Amino acid sequence: MSEKARIVTLTLNPAIDISSEADTVRHTHKIRTKGEAMEPGGGGINVARVLDKLGADVTALFLGGGPTGRVLDELLDRAGIGRRMIEISEDSRISLTVLETSTGNEFRFVPEGPEVTQAEADAVLEAATTIDCDYFVASGSLPRGMAEDFYAQLGKRATARGARFVLDTSGSALGKALEAGGLFLIKPSRGEFETFAGRKLSPLELAEEANRLVDEGRAKNVAITLGREGAILATKSGAKIAPAVPVEACSAVGAGDSFLAGMVYGFSLGRTAEQAFDVGLAAGAAAVLSCGSELARPEDLKRLVGQALSGEQVGDLGSGSR
Repeated sequence: MSEKARIVTLTLNPAIDISSEADTVRHTHKIRTKGEAMEPGGGGINVARVLDKLGADVTALFLGGGPTGRVLDELLDRAGIGRRMIEISEDSRISLTVLETSTGNEFRFVPEGPEVTQAEADAVLEAATTIDCDYFVASGSLPRGMAEDFYAQLGKRATARGARFVLDTSGSALGKALEAGGLFLIKPSRGEFETFAGRKLSPLELAEEANRLVDEGRAKNVAITLGREGAILATKSGAKIAPAVPVEACSAVGAGDSFLAGMVYGFSLGRTAEQAFDVGLAAGAAAVLSCGSELARPEDLKRLVGQALSGEQVGDLGSGSR
């Protein structure tokens, strides 16, 4: 049996994700919560957590600073995730998600996070491009102080070392990386892609724009998540729009990261882009079955991803516990 593909994820602006529930959320009043949970979060870390549940060989590389950075490292250690923390001087951020049980509304509070110095950014580039891997997945926003072309620089270095560079980010960071080109896979959300394009787009227009990026050699594969409407995949063979797996969602937190993890996992098994895309849809559906900051449960991932890998139709698979 061949060795597992080696996957490294990078999170430049990670967070401690705290989630809880409240009957009603009102301004001024003290809100009593219950069901508190604390998880390590941020794009690349979430991707690594899902990949680990799928049995992949993954290492999470992340920036961490102060007491909260040490807590992040401890949380990843508890989860059994292979990791490497690059220390920074400012504290890592803490995000909060509150589910209002009386309405089902979800409130998410996400701080901007620490400012990173040039020396710290250089340390990330050095560490990231000295790790041997088959897939390098950079996911999440750039911290304050980091150059807009950081992901473009990183992509060139990772690709030069033989890794397939995967990027999930937004804004000017995405634009600069696409200008540099040579990306193996990008996975923006619809909103992120529309911001990049500078206008609102229909699904058909999104598919056309994604095809253009592939034709120009900016990215080999483009996947755009549409939330409840599904996702779009563009490759050299053209584009397709697929509906979401029909499940009753409890929380959308981590769905995009889970989709990306599923797609990378599919690629790591040697599957085609279309097959990997189906695995991504299944993993994203598994994520929305879970509430709060909890990512997809292993049993949901096993069932949905297993069906996608076997080529079975992934049908209605129930709802998450509330």
